Amino acid sequence: MSGRVLVGVKRVIDYAVKIRVKPDNSGVVTDGVKHSMNPFCEIAVEEAVKLKEKKLIKEVVAVSCGPQQSQETIRTALAMGADRGIHVEVAGKDYETLGPLQVSKIMAALAKKEEAQLVILGKQAIDDDCNQTGQMTAALLDWPQGTFASEVSLDGDKVKVVREIDGGLETIKISTPAVLTADLRLNTPRYATLPNIMKAKKKKIANVKPADLGVDLTSRLEVLRVDEPPQRQAGVKVETVEDLVGKLKETGRI
Repeated sequence: MSGRVLVGVKRVIDYAVKIRVKPDNSGVVTDGVKHSMNPFCEIAVEEAVKLKEKKLIKEVVAVSCGPQQSQETIRTALAMGADRGIHVEVAGKDYETLGPLQVSKIMAALAKKEEAQLVILGKQAIDDDCNQTGQMTAALLDWPQGTFASEVSLDGDKVKVVREIDGGLETIKISTPAVLTADLRLNTPRYATLPNIMKAKKKKIANVKPADLGVDLTSRLEVLRVDEPPQRQAGVKVETVEDLVGKLKETGRI
């Protein structure tokens, strides 16, 4: 295949940061908080770059939707080996309400515009855990999809995908163009080296607005309230089985 791969890269709060809810319960605190690329998106970028290294595809394009800071996430993808980036500018209220459906519309429009043969996304983002964007993108494009991929191999215009499912592994073969979503065990993303980080600064990032793609960002969802999970109560140690049964009876468990 000598085609183009579109890879979605999402800017999220770093996985090591403790999440705090805003005092007004309207969302989580993002100001002054470290952000990084969604870990599943890193896996998607790595897989696309590996396909290019095997000369199975000719170009990897990293796409991110969000405010100006999203360009940092694109630069990370470029340092990992992507060829160029597309920043879809979404800010303010539109960014706060940006969900999988709106991102799917953007990715589908870009896939058509760029004449992509593959769209590779992380299976989910660690901030909202929706696991919807890949499936919606495939539906909007009417393309085959290979979700939860733990192994991907290309053979001409066919893609063999080993999927992680509840019962084990499922192997499917689909035709391109197609949408793939990366599972945790697909690969181990590389670290960007200093020379590649420097090279990434010279790679091009195109700025696009959703309206340029004919995408309406109106959200059909409204977040009513965000709360932290309740604090766990301290446990109680018991010496014997009889004590355990007694405690369970006291609390009405049995």
